[in-house]
Amino acid sequence: MLIGNRVVGPGQPACVVAEIGINHNGDLNIVKQLIDAAKSAGCNAVKFQKRTPKLCVPPGEKKKMRETPWGYVSYINYRKKIEFGIKEYREINRYCKRQKIAWFASCWDKPSIDFIEQFNPICYKVPSPMLTDADLLKHFRQTGRPIILSTGMSTMKQIQTAVDLLGTSDLIITHCTSTYPCPLEELNLQMIQTLMGKFDCPIGYSGHEAGLATTIAAVALGASLIERHITLDRAMWGSDQAASLEPYGFARLVKYTRVVEAALGDGIKKVYDSERPVMRKLRSTDTI
Repeated sequence: MLIGNRVVGPGQPACVVAEIGINHNGDLNIVKQLIDAAKSAGCNAVKFQKRTPKLCVPPGEKKKMRETPWGYVSYINYRKKIEFGIKEYREINRYCKRQKIAWFASCWDKPSIDFIEQFNPICYKVPSPMLTDADLLKHFRQTGRPIILSTGMSTMKQIQTAVDLLGTSDLIITHCTSTYPCPLEELNLQMIQTLMGKFDCPIGYSGHEAGLATTIAAVALGASLIERHITLDRAMWGSDQAASLEPYGFARLVKYTRVVEAALGDGIKKVYDSERPVMRKLRSTDTI
C-alpha cells in the first residue's frame, strides 16, 4: 500500500515513523527541533496526536489536579495547554514541507479527524484506546485515506472486529503494548508474525520500550512499519518522555534498521562469489 509516495509492505524497506505525539509540551520550538531530529535521523514521517479535550477526557478525570509546567492545574486544563490549534498546525504543515518530511496524526475523536483532514494527511492512525469505537473507525474510513490501526490493550476478537469494520484495503495493523515504558516480557514481538498470518495487509510495530534492540528485532520479524516516540531529552516533563528515544538514539535505530534489512536477504540459498575462493581452498572433494 501507499503512504504518501512510499510503498509499505513485505519486501519493502520498513517505513520509520517518529512519534512526536505530545512530547512538545505545547511548544512549537520544541516541535521544530523534533522534526529536525527526525529528518536528520532518516525517518520517513513524524506523527502528532490530536484530541478535542472536552470529548476525550473522561468526566471523572476532568477536575483532578496535577503538577504541570503551567503550575498546579486541572487535568482538563492541562490537556488544553498541550493541544495545538489551527495556527500551530499550519506552522507544522509549513515546516514539514520545508524539511521535506511527511506528517500525520493519531486522532481521538471525530472533530479531530475533520480538523486534520484540511491538511491532506498521508494517512491517519487509530490510537489503541479507540480501536473499539465503531463510529470513530467508520469516520476514519470515510476519509478515504490509508489507516494505521494500533492494537494496544486489545484482544484478538476486538482486533478482528475492528478489521472487519475497516477492511484490509489501505490498512496497516501495528502490534503494540500500551505500557510506558513497556517491560520486555510484555512486548510479545511474536505477535507481529501472528498478525501477519491472520490478516492480508502490512503489519507494523509501535514500541514503547526502552532501548533499540527489540525494535530492530521487530524489523527482523517482518514489521513493515516501525514507530517510536522521539524526545529531545528523556528527563523532560511528560508522560511519554521515558518511553521515547532521544535524537542520537533515533538515528541509531534507523541506521540499524537499514543494516538488518540489508542482512536479511531473500531466503534463497546460494553460493556467493565471495565464497568461491574459500571453497576452492578448503573443499577438496565434491561427491554430493
